[in-house]
Amino acid sequence: MIDPKPANPASARGMDSGANAGANAGTRAGGKKRRFGGTEAQIRSALKFYKVLAYLTGGMLLLLCAELVARYGFGQYLFAGGTNAVTGQPFGFGFADAEPPGVLDGVNLSVTVLIVHGWMYVVYLMSNFRLWALMRWPFLKLILLALGGVVPFLSFIVEKKFHAEVEAELAANPQAPQRY
Repeated sequence: MIDPKPANPASARGMDSGANAGANAGTRAGGKKRRFGGTEAQIRSALKFYKVLAYLTGGMLLLLCAELVARYGFGQYLFAGGTNAVTGQPFGFGFADAEPPGVLDGVNLSVTVLIVHGWMYVVYLMSNFRLWALMRWPFLKLILLALGGVVPFLSFIVEKKFHAEVEAELAANPQAPQRY
């Protein structure tokens, strides 16, 4: 009869199981060693870049939602400068009618919010991709990261969750980032 091999070869030889704890620190549950796509410094840099953009993009998305409520709910645009179309007086800053235009020659800040959020979302996607690639996560996590910039308040929730996850993975796998 063939005896099955023990699960831990060190325990079969009577060695202390703590001796293998350091060797198994960089392994996953499936026995594979955890590897990252970059060094710890690169991952921390990508994490900081992602965090800043998550908060900026989330804030711009909330501003965008407020602007859309003002536009479609109340028919108002946010303007700066220009001339009041009805009275001819100088217009400083505030809301004015969208149709017919309530302000002439002013800066339409509502459209500015749309444009700034759009370009900021593009940079946010680049930060998502960089972090995702360095962490070597599954594709579904990239999709969840990307949704943070289009679903109100989700960027704050996702950022907190993934920030903690990255920190935990870096702490649990101190040898994994050293790929060079």
